[in-house]
Amino acid sequence: MKFLRRKEDFNPDDPDSVIAACKRNDPKAQRALIRHFYGYVKSISLRYSANDQDAEEILNDSFLKVFSNLDRYDESQAFKGWLRSIAVNTAIDAYRKNARKPDYQDIEYVQAVDVSEDVISSMSAEEILNMVRRLSPAYRTVFTLFVIDGYTHREIAEKLGVTEGTSKSNLQDARKRLQSMILRSNTIYNTAYELKTLPADEN
Repeated sequence: MKFLRRKEDFNPDDPDSVIAACKRNDPKAQRALIRHFYGYVKSISLRYSANDQDAEEILNDSFLKVFSNLDRYDESQAFKGWLRSIAVNTAIDAYRKNARKPDYQDIEYVQAVDVSEDVISSMSAEEILNMVRRLSPAYRTVFTLFVIDGYTHREIAEKLGVTEGTSKSNLQDARKRLQSMILRSNTIYNTAYELKTLPADEN
């Protein structure tokens, strides 16, 4: 006896159809939604986290919140924007949970350094991301919110519970630290290249 495979009640290639099925708590649709937006949410999670484990936690929590709040999603808005907002807010929640108050402002002075556009343009996106992830939680969060995700200092202050002045100060210091990292990385690369190209000792 031949059994017919049950046809899915949604079109996996149509996000609107998948979302509608997710609202009916269809597990296959939920898996399809995760597959479709996994890379997008993962990229947001990576920007706000210091390591892959933290990023994975933010990603998982983000999708849990999505499925728990789908009934609140306004279909007149772009789903991707709504999803982005949830992922960013989830990352901020993780930051708040792990942050210690003194970390909001690092008292260590960082001298500004000039880094040419050529140096920055020669770096891969992965290299720059890794440097952003090496910033302190406060610097990384403010830098990512302002530079990458386009929030204003007023919005950042409201999200993090700090003053606009603190947001601006942390952004300035984050940029200084990144410039210092980029300069140091470029110096190390150039030194290694020079050593590699030195003529062999003939003695």
